Amino acid sequence: MVTKTKSSNLLLEEFLPYRLSYLTNKISQALSQLYTDKFGIGHAQWRVMAVLGRFSGLSAAVVAEKTAMDKVAVSRAINSLIKNELLLRTFADDDKRRSELSLSKKGRDTYDKIVPMVQDYERDLLETLSQSEQDNLDKILRRLTSYVDKDQ
Repeated sequence: MVTKTKSSNLLLEEFLPYRLSYLTNKISQALSQLYTDKFGIGHAQWRVMAVLGRFSGLSAAVVAEKTAMDKVAVSRAINSLIKNELLLRTFADDDKRRSELSLSKKGRDTYDKIVPMVQDYERDLLETLSQSEQDNLDKILRRLTSYVDKDQ
């Protein structure tokens, strides 16, 4: 266990939020190279597609919540995906003010091509860890996520 003493100087390279953000950004950059060049889809667009590939019929607000992305970024991604005919926006039968988002046929086809690519990347990344380390990482991520979610 790493014990850190309090200091007035922030050692950024040892600060957990920075380290997690840095790692996430590096992984996201590598992943986006897989699908941006081939499909013209950016990182934010892919995150929206990934959520809607799993949970169709969500509102933009729910997509923002599930991705932990800023609502403005989600809105831009959604508008771009609609413009590129990858996403459909319909309105709820019970409340015409609430839109429901889903992948179009073209969007589903694109999603189905990207998923194996990102799964291969994930597999390669995780293979740098032993099975025990992978299991521990999963437990740690679940515990940290639970901790930050309880304050929401």
